[in-house]
Amino acid sequence: MNLRIAFATSDEFPHLTKDDLLAANALEKKGIRVEAAIWADPKVNWSNFSAVVIRSCWDYHLKPNDFLAWLDRLERRNVTLWNSYETVRWNMKKTYLNDLQQRGVPVLDSVWLVDSSKKDLNLIMLENGWDQVVVKPIISAAAKDTENIQLEEANDYQREFETLLKRGGVIVQDFAAEISTTGEWSLIFFNKEYSHSVIKKPRDGDFRVQFDFGGKVHPAVASDHLVQQAQKIVNSIQEKLLYARVDGIERNGVLTLMELELIEPHLFLELDSGAPERFANALVYALSLKE
Repeated sequence: MNLRIAFATSDEFPHLTKDDLLAANALEKKGIRVEAAIWADPKVNWSNFSAVVIRSCWDYHLKPNDFLAWLDRLERRNVTLWNSYETVRWNMKKTYLNDLQQRGVPVLDSVWLVDSSKKDLNLIMLENGWDQVVVKPIISAAAKDTENIQLEEANDYQREFETLLKRGGVIVQDFAAEISTTGEWSLIFFNKEYSHSVIKKPRDGDFRVQFDFGGKVHPAVASDHLVQQAQKIVNSIQEKLLYARVDGIERNGVLTLMELELIEPHLFLELDSGAPERFANALVYALSLKE
């Protein structure tokens, strides 16, 4: 196999990340050359690549309309994209969690607000019996504009809440205290097959597990029953998936989903020595489907 593929990046992260370098090195051994290409760069001829894999496009949520237009252009040119166009468009809006819940997936208790009409956060919390919630935009990443709100703070936060509503909607989730104690699980799948898992924890006094906010990630061995539950979540997606990251908490033995990351998740390849090879094998298989 002698192919040239693009790992789509962003202005802030124009080059391959350390994690993606591991994947690129594994792919190079299989005759696949990986090049970093900024998704918003108009000079890139995406048709020159055998496929485009979305990787560090960690600014798409800041300009979602531009990102959607980019997807449309690539699709019109019949550029192969992983994950698929349908999957990426669906996964961009956190209303996908509502879709999964309708399919029987255990999802953290949430309220999805997708219109710009005025809603009262205090009333939402009282109606649902929530003393503490996390509020985030419908389209968001890296905990951008994500806030942890106590019931007594809801009225003071109302103005910011209405601003988020006007920008395109919000999701209000019951606060998961497990994140600060046992942590948040991330189970990674390639070609819908389980690869490895990690535990993410926030720094003391915070609730966000992202590196930017001082969060820590540790390799961890997920129990068989957690892997089986995550597998069911992944299998609920009809489209083929090059990669998927199932983020959730374990509550009373149940993996409760917080996010299903199908666009540009960190895959934590550096925390499992066999993961780069498994990712490379999955991509080789995905590319073979297009031959």
